[in-house]
Amino acid sequence: MNRYLKLVNMEIHRFRYILASLMVVTLLSQCGSLIWTLQRVVSAKEKGLSQAEVGFAIPKVLSFPWAIVNTKVWFIILPILLSITVLVLYSIIIWYRDWFGRSTFIYRLLMLPSARWVLYVSKLTAILTFVLSMIAFQLVLLVGENMLFKTIVPAGMRTDSTFVEASTIIPVLDTLLPKQFEQFIYSYGLGIIGVIVIFTAVLLERSYRRLGILYAIGYSAACVGVILSPFILGLDRSNSYWYPSEIYTMELAACLLISVISVCLGFWLLRKKITV
Repeated sequence: MNRYLKLVNMEIHRFRYILASLMVVTLLSQCGSLIWTLQRVVSAKEKGLSQAEVGFAIPKVLSFPWAIVNTKVWFIILPILLSITVLVLYSIIIWYRDWFGRSTFIYRLLMLPSARWVLYVSKLTAILTFVLSMIAFQLVLLVGENMLFKTIVPAGMRTDSTFVEASTIIPVLDTLLPKQFEQFIYSYGLGIIGVIVIFTAVLLERSYRRLGILYAIGYSAACVGVILSPFILGLDRSNSYWYPSEIYTMELAACLLISVISVCLGFWLLRKKITV
């Protein structure tokens, strides 16, 4: 347990500057675009300008969800998609940096006096910690941005709303910040499975090198096919043989199957195929 915690701490320490940079980009992009948009609209309303004069629609009263919708390029596309892209790429880099680092650091990790599966689990824990940190930061940021909205917009020009209403109206935020626990488990459960599949694909490539690239691509494609197959059955409305509850059960079984196979295969590759 002590070595596991040390490995997790090491991974977090290595990623801390990138994580902090993502948070700063998110903060500047969201708050900057929100302030700029609100000041433009408030100024236009105070001057009594029409939509034709300012070039954009001016609502009678402003709301926090409206402000987010009208700044979605800088509020969502840049910071959130950038963060998702970086975290997905780091799920691959988190293994390769050990192989291509100074003095092939992976060999030192594999020679630690502990089971090799601890290394796998520690890297997975680190990735989950980064994701949850960004989610928590976004939640706190939404609360602060709602307060910023109330500060900039006079009471007579706004209708008060919560950040929960704002997250509901934006599909991306609704997916990242689900209101129901079941939806949270579903969304992030698929994310965890995706990270596990990426880990196993990387270990396949590292174990078999050039041939391993084909193994990794084939394995990833097979996992995606298995997970999507129940969805495809559900989309076929002409075939009423399967009930929605049965499709849901098949999807759950497919996810569990992929998870178990990927984890077991990853542990086996670390133990048997990757040697020092």
